[in-house]
Amino acid sequence: MSDIARFIEEMPKAELHLHIEGSLEPEQMFALAQRNEVDLPYDSVEAVRQAYDFSNLQDFLDIYYRGMSVLQTRADFHDLTWAYLTRVHAQNVTHTEIFFDPQGHTERGVAFETVLDGIEEALIRARDELGMTSRLILCFLRHLSEDSAQETLEEALPHRARIHGVGLDSSEVGHPPEKFARVFAKAREAGFRLVAHAGEEGPPAYVAGALDALAVERIDHGVRAMEDSALVARLATAKVPLTVCPLSNLKLCVVDDLAAHPLARMLEAGLRATVNSDDPAYFGGYMTENFLAVQQALDLDLEAIRTLGRNAFLASFLDDGEKADAVARFDAFAERFAQ
Repeated sequence: MSDIARFIEEMPKAELHLHIEGSLEPEQMFALAQRNEVDLPYDSVEAVRQAYDFSNLQDFLDIYYRGMSVLQTRADFHDLTWAYLTRVHAQNVTHTEIFFDPQGHTERGVAFETVLDGIEEALIRARDELGMTSRLILCFLRHLSEDSAQETLEEALPHRARIHGVGLDSSEVGHPPEKFARVFAKAREAGFRLVAHAGEEGPPAYVAGALDALAVERIDHGVRAMEDSALVARLATAKVPLTVCPLSNLKLCVVDDLAAHPLARMLEAGLRATVNSDDPAYFGGYMTENFLAVQQALDLDLEAIRTLGRNAFLASFLDDGEKADAVARFDAFAERFAQ
């Protein structure tokens, strides 16, 4: 194993872009389907894996929402989250910020509290048993109406102490950030931290819209921002974090080849880019796999990997003291590794 691969495997990691429903591995999907007596349109785990052949974001979302149907009880959401947490703990992820899509469950008749309670139970367990810190971010589904997002926010408000932020995900093209300006303003007034998917399949204007209309602190994906030099300069000057997901971008054909991925150019432009897994069960890799794949494809040096890893802790929603401690631990690891 090369030194840089060993650094990637052993370094403390923070993940800032993870859809918990997207960590539903085929084996667990089948187990939960059996537990809840749900019929799936696949006859084997291998058939599910073969269906993971996407040409765009919508192809993925179609199977993604179908897979959600097996998630019905608090125990299901606990088990889903715990499986993700134990897997990434083994990859030295020490902090994670998890997205969840309540509308994908409430519209199926699953109560908001069922989803929240199950996920939170696993996060508390990971804190106590694994020493992992976490934040929970509610995402609105952008292909649904703003009214639906408003209703979801109203459901979330009584649980404000349990949900750290709100975001925006699902089908991007045709659903610009401005569509959700009012609900984000209300979320901001309620004290939620704000993020949004933008510039994955949507144009650079969607990134600018997320900053201007939604006043987000972080951009999820943001790779198409590189098409607009003025926007790149703005992101660099403001140190807006970008939660980049290399294997997702490859699997969903945002890039045709990882060797063409803009991550190296993002770093060269001074952007606060980070590496994340997005929907790892569907895209072929968790944190370590994403780092290794993009490092090899772009021939990133150790300093670039160190910057990407450190950026994630800097961009996290950890409290100031927790963030300082996490960055110090990361720096100490990097210094020991260099000796």
